[in-house]
Amino acid sequence: MNHSDTPRGSDDSLASEKIQVDRKVFFLDLKENQRGRFLKITEDVSGRRDTIMLPASALQPFIEALHRIVEFEQQL
Repeated sequence: MNHSDTPRGSDDSLASEKIQVDRKVFFLDLKENQRGRFLKITEDVSGRRDTIMLPASALQPFIEALHRIVEFEQQL
């Protein structure tokens, strides 16, 4: 995990991952605040950033849904 890979040099992440696909870069940062833990997913495309925040309680259902999508896509 390399915290320097996160957007804006954030250093309050509990864990971080970076995925590069062509000209897109995805940053996944597990963070925590007074309301609890959450996953911050940021997409950077040539300097334009979009971010979603996912509460930790939604991580497992989110991963399960992604898994179903991946399985479906592989059957196409």
